[in-house]
Amino acid sequence: MYPSEALKQRSKQFALGIILLFRALPATEDARVLGKQLLRSGTSVAANYRASCRARSRAEFVSKIGVVVEEADESVLWLELLNETGIVPSERTAALMKEANELLAIFAASYHTAKYKSTSSQ
Repeated sequence: MYPSEALKQRSKQFALGIILLFRALPATEDARVLGKQLLRSGTSVAANYRASCRARSRAEFVSKIGVVVEEADESVLWLELLNETGIVPSERTAALMKEANELLAIFAASYHTAKYKSTSSQ
């Protein structure tokens, strides 16, 4: 596996954007609950992608990149909920939502490719 430095940087920038959004949330209970969930999943995308780059086997890579896909998808959900509840206007989250969906598509494709190669080589 050759780790993608560009994706490491991109997922880290996504995590930083999530942190900045979290810091700007209103001090209401619902905003903090949803925000903490987003903070966990959004930063987890970067952390777990880095872990997948250090995988010792294809099976471990498939497992770890699967977690990245789950966390990216979860981040999309929390962003949607912050928008749809009116806590954060969609203009404020548009760039993060776009990036979350793009990262999700990239990591999901990587997961499916690695999983297919893993099962076809057995």
